Order: sequence, then C-alpha cells, then structure tokens
Amino acid sequence: MVFCNTMHLDQKVSLKPFHTFGMEAEARYFVEAKTHSEVLTLLNYRHMIHMPILFLGGGSNVIFTGDFSGIVIRINSKGIVIREENENQVLVTAEAGETWDEFVQYCVSRGWAGLENLSLIPGTVGAAPIQNIGAYGVEVKDVIESVQVVEINSGKQKRFTTEECQFGYRDSIFKRDLKGKVIILNVTFRLDKISELQGNRVTGLQGNRVTGLQGNRVTGLQGNRVTGLQGDRAAESQSESVTGLSLLKLDYGDIRPELEYLGVSVPTISDVREAVCNIRRRKLPDPAEIGNAGSFFKNPLICHEHFISLQDRFPAIPFYPLAPDNDYLAEKASRPAAHTISEGAVKTAYAKIPAAWLIEQCGWKGYRTGDAGVHPNQPLVLVNYGNATGLQIVGLANQIMDSVYRKFGITLEMEVNVIS
Repeated sequence: MVFCNTMHLDQKVSLKPFHTFGMEAEARYFVEAKTHSEVLTLLNYRHMIHMPILFLGGGSNVIFTGDFSGIVIRINSKGIVIREENENQVLVTAEAGETWDEFVQYCVSRGWAGLENLSLIPGTVGAAPIQNIGAYGVEVKDVIESVQVVEINSGKQKRFTTEECQFGYRDSIFKRDLKGKVIILNVTFRLDKISELQGNRVTGLQGNRVTGLQGNRVTGLQGNRVTGLQGDRAAESQSESVTGLSLLKLDYGDIRPELEYLGVSVPTISDVREAVCNIRRRKLPDPAEIGNAGSFFKNPLICHEHFISLQDRFPAIPFYPLAPDNDYLAEKASRPAAHTISEGAVKTAYAKIPAAWLIEQCGWKGYRTGDAGVHPNQPLVLVNYGNATGLQIVGLANQIMDSVYRKFGITLEMEVNVIS
C-alpha cells in the first residue's frame, strides 16, 4: 500500500535493525515517516487502521517479547532550526527523528552549552522528553523550552511548555497520561551560547580573580562565588566550572577524573563531551556490537526511614541526597515491605540509590545464561549476546528485581518499555 509518493506500507518486516537490543521480531505492517508532514499524513489514515499501532523512534528504549501484530510507524523526521538567538542564548528546534547524539554534537560544535553531559545516549530527539533522559547530573528537562505534539485521535497539534510536560525522574506526561495518545513532532531547547569567548575557556585564578576572558565578563570572586556574569548570573566555583555564561556539571560520576586524565584543568563543553563519551564507551557496550538498551532499571528513590535502616546494615551504600526543592521529591520512593510513598508525598523521598550497586551486591554483575546476560562492566545494563529472546531478557530482569527486593526491600522499576 502507498500512502504518498514517499511512504510505503510493507508487510512482515523484521524489526531487528530498528531496535538496539537486536531481537528477532516481526511487524505485521511497517511504514516510515521521514518528514513532519508525513507523520501528519499517516494520521489521516488512523481511522482506517483497525489494529494496534506502535510509534517507534530509535528503538533504544524498547524490548520485543514477540512479533508485533499491528502496524509499526517509524518516526524518522529530520531537521534543525534556530528559532531565536541573542548574545547569550539560542532557541533551537530539532525534529523528532534526529539522532540524539548527532544533535548533541551539532550543538556542542557551535558552542551551545547544556547538552554536553547527555552525550552518546542512544535514541532520537523525540524520545528524549518522554522519559526525561539524564546522565552525569543533567536531565534533558533542564534545557527543554517546549515540546510540540500531535494528538493521534484528533490530529490536532499542541505545544507543551516545560511545566506542562510534568517532568520527573525518568518520567513525563508523555510516559503516563498521554502515553499512546500523542506523537512528539519536535522539541525546542534553550541553550547558552559561549562561542563568543575566544577559546571558550576560563584560563585560571590569579589571586581572587578569574583571568583569560576578554572584556572582563567575569570580574572576580567574592567568597566562593564568581561575580560579574551578565544578568547577575553567578555560580559557586568549587563544584562547577564557569565557561562563558554556562555552568559545566563536572562532579557527577567520573567526569572530573577523566578530565584530569586528559590533561584538562579548565574544560570547555567540548572537553566535557569528550570525557563523557570516553567514560560511556568504557563502561557501556556498543549496541552495534552487543544488543542492549542502556540502563534497564531506574535508580530507586527511598525515604529517610528506609535509608537509615539500609545504612545501618550496609554502611558503604552509595546514595545521592535529595534537596528539599529537588524535582525528584515528586516521584515515588520505596519503603521496606510493600509500602510505597505516593507521588503526592513530596517530603518523604530522601535519597536516590544507584541501582547498579544494588544489582552488583546481589551477585548479578557479569552473569550470563545462554545469550541473555548482565554486562560485566555495568550491571545496570542487560545484554543480548546474540540470540537471546525478549522473554529471556525480561525473565532475567524479573529475577534481578526479586533478589534486590529480598535483600534491600527496594523494588526496582524497569526503564525499558516491554512490547509484547
């Protein structure tokens, strides 16, 4: 069937090339939309399609447990447009089908800061806001200005502000209330511009002054704070690096040690991207070589009572404390036994626990059964060594979740979407 001159509906299409786990699965029907308008054209046929519909982007956050009996619509629209820009910031819109890391590189190469910590995350731009992707102390919600969607049933378009997206930890309104009801068409980001600074570097501290900036844009230090940024923007100098008008997040994970290894004392956004890419390549398997979907589980949030109990039993337990105004507090946190804090109980979440540590403590790191396994360098990643099925991977995930709950009283939540 031909929808238009460029779109063809194919039958019995293998989905193996279209998802990063690389499972053998087949779509009854398959069509690819390569432009914004083609997505809208496909929706004109929605009332004629009396079967399940799956909208697929880069396939980096899904696992198929069998063939899909409906129609798979792959969103592969491309395009990057600058909406607004001034001396300090740029408003840039990327179509949903743009490859995420290519978009990050596009921005970093132009001196637009804000996405560098999210380098090398697989997937597409359209998938990024759905689960509010995050890495190394940064979440995509921090730089999203708006998300444009189209309603599947009505065909009407709507632009969601950051607040309307209801972002949470690996969560958004698109993953909950609007799941299966809208298609993300494009995403607009507000990024800091730093390319106007020669070399994009703050070259050092002399006495109590920051040097190496033309025009005295950063004029000095007061206590531990950098002053003199335009718009009265200031930031603490101990934990974050000042690069033009943006703040580089360096103290999460191994970023700072990696920068030291690279011989970088005062990094640019390009340096941070390089460091993040190096770390991810060492720790995480390349989906082109070993099938995987990145982090399979979310890092759980727990209440103070539960954390104190665990710390008594496991003094070395790592954690990230949640500040009272942290957005994570609006998310669920697990208690011992089966008690769970509701999303409305915002004051009870206390700490985020690395799921990788919990899984490793239960002995799963490097585990393998057949071609389904846990990666030896990163236990948060489940892998397909070649011929594992989706059911085998999900079965392994359930075993891991059971063991973590028995040992720690924490219920892990899958980050990957299971398609059956």
